Amino acid sequence: MSFSSDTKKELCKSNSRPCCALAEIYGILLYCNTFTSREIKVVTESRELARRLPRLMKRALGVTFDTKPAEGERGKLTFGISDPEKIKKIFAAYGYDGDKMIAHHVNLSVLEEDCCRVSFIRGAFLSGGSVTDPMKRYHLELVTDHYNVSRGTLALLLDMGFSPKDTARNGNYIIYFKQSEAIEDFLTTIGAPVAAMKVMSAKSEKEMRNS
Repeated sequence: MSFSSDTKKELCKSNSRPCCALAEIYGILLYCNTFTSREIKVVTESRELARRLPRLMKRALGVTFDTKPAEGERGKLTFGISDPEKIKKIFAAYGYDGDKMIAHHVNLSVLEEDCCRVSFIRGAFLSGGSVTDPMKRYHLELVTDHYNVSRGTLALLLDMGFSPKDTARNGNYIIYFKQSEAIEDFLTTIGAPVAAMKVMSAKSEKEMRNS
């Protein structure tokens, strides 16, 4: 497994209060493959997220997926919702009107508590994030194709005390970290202290080799 996969596996062990489950699902949806008033589609290679996702959706919104991966399915795993009533319920929970909405944005009224903000960022990373093996280089990023979502997430991270960079690439909007200390803090905050320690250990090993 890759370092990024191991990190997501660790994150999926986190327990969420009902309000935080709602926030985590929010992050997953805003950073997933498709989130429109007609269809929701979440595609992941993480077996741990595949097990966590239906439970979170049910707990937070009382909604089940219309399509799920078959038992034992390999490769990329796809979860989908196409039922208009379910999608309408999900949109309403986050203050959206699917008939009038032009572009997605981060509704901060759903994320008033600090724990919910952390859960939102965790969901965003589980759905649209990755982190490079720290023995190779330091790089963590969150990727979405929604401009306003990326801007809202950036503002949220800045408010939480982080200092990420942002850029655009191939129609996607990216928030990223390239400093080991920033990646350590980010991973620790969202619930992956073991991964953060591995980043710290990799840095120490590199410094010893260089000296």
